[in-house]
Amino acid sequence: MLMLACSGEHDLGEQCEESGKTDGECESGGVCSPDTAGALRCLKICVEQTDCPADQECNGVEGSSLKACRLKTTTNPDGGI
Repeated sequence: MLMLACSGEHDLGEQCEESGKTDGECESGGVCSPDTAGALRCLKICVEQTDCPADQECNGVEGSSLKACRLKTTTNPDGGI
């Protein structure tokens, strides 16, 4: 039987396993959440927009009451990305 063990908490930006989880999943100040591409990653927890860098936005995290900083998605005036 093959068993894989996780070696602790992940750094911000690293892949994680359970959306909305903080303890044991991500380093302090991080939460596991889908990034803009849909991959689960440890993202910086935020309360308001000013907690995030200019190229990121503070939005809710599925499975929790937390918010996290994610890269802003850009759209052109014609409605495309």
